[in-house]
Amino acid sequence: METISANIYDFPAYYDLLFGSDWRAEYHFLEACFDRHMNRPVKSLFEPACGTGRLLSRFAKAGYEVSGLDLNEKAIDYCNARLKRMGFSESTFVADMTDFRLKKKVDVAFNTINSFRHLQTEKQAVTHLHCIANCLKKGGIYILGFHLTPTRGPICDEETWTARRGHLAVLSHMWSINIDNKKRLERVGMTVEVWTPSEQFRIAEEMNFRTYTAAQFRRTLGKIDNLEMVECYDFAYNIDQPIKIDATSEDVVFVLRKK
Repeated sequence: METISANIYDFPAYYDLLFGSDWRAEYHFLEACFDRHMNRPVKSLFEPACGTGRLLSRFAKAGYEVSGLDLNEKAIDYCNARLKRMGFSESTFVADMTDFRLKKKVDVAFNTINSFRHLQTEKQAVTHLHCIANCLKKGGIYILGFHLTPTRGPICDEETWTARRGHLAVLSHMWSINIDNKKRLERVGMTVEVWTPSEQFRIAEEMNFRTYTAAQFRRTLGKIDNLEMVECYDFAYNIDQPIKIDATSEDVVFVLRKK
């Protein structure tokens, strides 16, 4: 199988299949969060690092007013084209998740698949959270999901998953190459094998993610005066089973509320 060195974000159709095949669990969990943690009806949603809009398009179809941003122009083009085909406005745009403003404040923002860890420094993380707080209405929530680094117990250092749509199939393998706890950087390898009726090839890349222990994220959040943590869940997405964060916590969804 031919291997090409490239960024999976530059292949929006494959990315969308890979990360969008299990959209239902996230979608229903997010709606459950709206019901549980908002004291008013939710009308407007915003997703930083929205990628191909795998969730935004479905929320738009359900009647929500949606918007999003991403650094990758190809992903945004893909997302807006899909929204347009569905009869909605092209409401996502290219921007940095550490430097943006919205024309109108929103009820809810969400970012559920580790994109937050692409921000490499404390300054970037804090600036992003300030931007989020500025775009939320008072009482609005930010649903933020990412992997913590446990300081006790086992660590999951690889995962594999597959997805299929019609004659297109993809298989992804992601693994931790090394973690530098002092620099708080994790180097991650990823391959995506693609099968179509006419070709088969592999996309390979390496990425750097910032690491967070539970205590480190609490310190980062403590620098944002108008955001508070109201609940935490794991990636089982069970609204009736919130979790307590400790040294063994790894896959966490934080619900943050604007004061």
